[in-house]
Amino acid sequence: MSVPTHTTPPPPIPQEVRDWVPATRTLLVGGSMVEPRGETWDVFNPATEAVIATVSGASADQVDAAVLAARNAFPAWAALSGAERGAYIHRFADALEAAADRLLPSIVNEVGTPVSLAEYLQVKMAVQEHLRWAADAAATDRTVHLGRYETPWPTMSDVVHEPVGVVAAITGYNYPLNLAIFKFGAALAAGCTVVLLPSPRTPLTTLLLGDLIQESGLPPGVMNVIIGGADVGRQLSSHPDVDRVSFTGSDGVGALIMEQAARNLAGVTLELGGKSPSIVMPDVDVAKVAVEMHLRWSRNAGQGCAALARLLVHESRFDEFVEAGASAFDQMVVGDPWDRATNIGPLIRPDHQARVQSFITDSLAVGGRKLLEVTKPLPEKGWYVNPVLLGGLDHSARACQEEIFGPIAVLVPFKDTEDAIRLANDTKYGLAANVWCNDPIEARRVADRVRAGTVWINGGGGMRPDAPFGGFGRSGIGRELGEWGMREYLEVKHVQWRL
Repeated sequence: MSVPTHTTPPPPIPQEVRDWVPATRTLLVGGSMVEPRGETWDVFNPATEAVIATVSGASADQVDAAVLAARNAFPAWAALSGAERGAYIHRFADALEAAADRLLPSIVNEVGTPVSLAEYLQVKMAVQEHLRWAADAAATDRTVHLGRYETPWPTMSDVVHEPVGVVAAITGYNYPLNLAIFKFGAALAAGCTVVLLPSPRTPLTTLLLGDLIQESGLPPGVMNVIIGGADVGRQLSSHPDVDRVSFTGSDGVGALIMEQAARNLAGVTLELGGKSPSIVMPDVDVAKVAVEMHLRWSRNAGQGCAALARLLVHESRFDEFVEAGASAFDQMVVGDPWDRATNIGPLIRPDHQARVQSFITDSLAVGGRKLLEVTKPLPEKGWYVNPVLLGGLDHSARACQEEIFGPIAVLVPFKDTEDAIRLANDTKYGLAANVWCNDPIEARRVADRVRAGTVWINGGGGMRPDAPFGGFGRSGIGRELGEWGMREYLEVKHVQWRL
């Protein structure tokens, strides 16, 4: 006879934690905290609509000062051994881990990610896995010995890798700590210096990083933190003393940044949008995968560039898939991000909420229908949208082609494998994809034909720090993470000598 087990629910989160936001409002330039002199704006809690901070951005001369500080710090930082840089980065990771109790409420309150997800996805993964991997990778010897060459006389050659220089790291709002670490972790490990600029929608966590940079003992000027709006971003990405611009955000803004960087022939790394497909082959037990699929695309309220929100299901399993997905929608709890039962938080701003809602309205107007939805009343305050699964749409419809960045997915049937691959690749994006299939040979064959930077099979696994992330088409240029991400911040030099 089994004995019933009882688990004690975690205690409620204290109000002082729920209300906490970083006090830092200063920029970090050349190792000094500097009062900003640029434009001022309010930062909102998207779950309550309350103003939680008023901040000021960098002035034009402060942007110049941050770039100059990075330029002046570059020779000494680049001259350190990789092991020495790695030690500094590990100390920085120590400071971030010690500040987890500050980083977590900062992110929950300015992004709206539910605390139950944010603890790992927004804090622990970034620091414990990705930043520490970059710290260890700093010591890698990337020299390639080409050996002898006999024409017109004997020589030997090495190919060495040297840091690019000053990096402008510009991040999106949805994962402020992760996206920053994906950039500055590799850049610092490679020997570059950094000017970090967050989205103006979520500047508080990045301003807190300025304090932690000071606490960690990074040399002055190696990392500089500024905030600002479009004018600051434009000045930074077109600055003549910036050698590489790394940006995460929409493909439209990415194209503008590429244009601005091109004026100085600066390199760019662009991690942009996606319209990622999840393909369900006919041999799959849809009852086993439907819940996982729905809970994955809807996390962080669908505000993820690799959200697998274009569901391609074999026509023979279509109705069964919809029926199986109902239990996932029953598990979606929309509401207060500080309630541990919540797994769907708010959208970042009311204009974005309206845009996401427009996809539902437009879809219904062209003959689409709601196959599944959460129907519980939304909180009175906060920029929420209830999750919806749309169907009955032609694949050319707006909801099937544009990145929604909200808790809305589309379900499209396919006839056979060729049709599935055609639909999967019928997009201007190519960031990620998933193939659900019981036959491993067939699964790999399909995965190899999908044009995407990352393809998971049967759900894949965690976001490996040693694997590249980026995409085809309008999903970006270059890669982040792993050795491929490191090389975005390295120049290649051929050294040849006579024997």
